[in-house]
Amino acid sequence: MNNKTSLTAPQKRLLETLQRTNFGRIERLAVRDGQPVFDPAPRIVKDVKLGNPDNEARPELKAIDFILKREHLDLFENLSKFGTGTIEAIEIRHGLPFRILFEQQP
Repeated sequence: MNNKTSLTAPQKRLLETLQRTNFGRIERLAVRDGQPVFDPAPRIVKDVKLGNPDNEARPELKAIDFILKREHLDLFENLSKFGTGTIEAIEIRHGLPFRILFEQQP
């Protein structure tokens, strides 16, 4: 899995949500068997910097296929390891997953 067309439908939806948001967070994302689940819908928090042209969606959002960045691969690998539960937040910068916050059992 190293390009967009190799992703599952839920992974593509998450990727496109990252690209559409560009800067911000996805909060309370359900994960089942390592796959993102959008029912219930996660909370999307968009960070808009006034006077900044980078507030729009990423241009890659319109691309049918492209090679995934290391951050994308790391995100999907971490979701796979996570298994089932709720991700508290995925921080997004430049349309890429930057940080994942989740509760870990002791």
